[in-house]
Amino acid sequence: MEFSAKNQEMANVFASILTIGIFEDDKALTPAQENLDIALNNLISDYLIKKEGFKGKFTDTVCIPTFLKIPADKIMLVGLGKKKDFSLAKVTEICSKLAKQYEKILNTKNVACELLGLNSKKFDAKACTKAMTEGFMIGAYDYDKYKTKKNTSEIKKIKLIAGTNQEEKEAKEGIVEAQIIGEAMNFTKDLINEPAQNATPEAISNIAKEMCEQLGVTCKVYNKKQLQEMNFNAFLAVGQGSVHEPKFIHLTYKSHNPKKKIVLIGKGITFDSGGLDIKPANSMLTMKTDMSGCATVLGVMKAIAQLKPNIELHVLSALCENMPSGSSYKQGDVLTAKNGKTIEVDNTDAEGRLTLADVLTYADELNADEVIDIATLTGAVVVALGQNITGIMGNNKTMINKLIQTGEKIGEALWELPIVDDMQEALKSDIADMRNTGSRFAGSSVAGRFLQNFTQSKNWAHIDIAGTAFIDKPYRELNKGATAAMLRTLTSYILS
Repeated sequence: MEFSAKNQEMANVFASILTIGIFEDDKALTPAQENLDIALNNLISDYLIKKEGFKGKFTDTVCIPTFLKIPADKIMLVGLGKKKDFSLAKVTEICSKLAKQYEKILNTKNVACELLGLNSKKFDAKACTKAMTEGFMIGAYDYDKYKTKKNTSEIKKIKLIAGTNQEEKEAKEGIVEAQIIGEAMNFTKDLINEPAQNATPEAISNIAKEMCEQLGVTCKVYNKKQLQEMNFNAFLAVGQGSVHEPKFIHLTYKSHNPKKKIVLIGKGITFDSGGLDIKPANSMLTMKTDMSGCATVLGVMKAIAQLKPNIELHVLSALCENMPSGSSYKQGDVLTAKNGKTIEVDNTDAEGRLTLADVLTYADELNADEVIDIATLTGAVVVALGQNITGIMGNNKTMINKLIQTGEKIGEALWELPIVDDMQEALKSDIADMRNTGSRFAGSSVAGRFLQNFTQSKNWAHIDIAGTAFIDKPYRELNKGATAAMLRTLTSYILS
């Protein structure tokens, strides 16, 4: 899909469909819309709004042929909802749904759309265009790699119509940034959607290396022998039941004179059977997605390496399968983590925190300003927050609030869950420093407390995307399936 921006009279735009936005509580046409209406002999004001009673309700659409009165074949009105509720997140949602609408209309190859809601005066042309482009790309995404019948959408080009030369300039900047982020999201979704038979630790390591070579980013991949020497004992225990060798990847982007050093850690369980504490069959259906944290941080690196902010970014992921076999780790085993603390294995299905423990300790050696880990860690977070809100916790309130606020602007909701010292009592073991699970109460927070034992960073956040990484029905701008949850928030947070 090709995007462009142009300062142009809408009556002179050649397109299969030309889309304009109408507010629910303010149906007064903008000057550009009025000029278009005049060229259409009042088709918009008289026919669509008055006679048909188009309400402008959020995401409602109506489409009508222009009968060659202007170069565009059809005019589509889209409802922007109420002005007071309008936001960039709503722009993204509208455009995602428009992409789906366009696909249903025959002979739709070239689409044009004004900068939706720019007259709300809430944001500039760059921000508006960025939100629109991301929305179109999210809505158009379809994972059909393994289907014999592919998506044959005819939409090839989308032109965004600006009102001034300055808006055109800003819009072009917004398109460039949005395409980078949109492509990173598609990359992340593809990785998450890939069947576990092909998304093995080695395969993902190779994908990371290839990506880094293209972007000029440093990539180190550690094998099992090296990890044994590095004392990644908790992580290696999780992967020892699989025929696929565990891998640990470390990617580094560094600007010339970085102002901040950030570490992103992504959970990389490429398939989680639960190990000897095997999951029920239904619970295993989507466990190819248990490496969503890894896919997300790789996607963030893909975006950041192209956007080139003045920072140093390290992306870490320990990749393995959690499988039952004669060599699997067992309940009652005692593991000595990289930082020397001992862990009694209470449940082999609480494996993600064991892999993150060693990586968090490794991250301490990098002396970063901030450490953020992202993981499909607990079913408890889904019970608490559902599939549309991501859990976040950590040890720096200011940092957590900034991440929450960043997500709010984008439309990715986060909710802070508490971690208190008393939760360590739930992890108490009779024979080791701690167990890897606590009681069934406050499961997400107790998991966060477990992780806190393995980081010395004063600026650490843990993000649990178990509910939001993969959804079973569409939500707002998101399609069913992999969502690339938190990629936009983390990228925006790093850029800020």
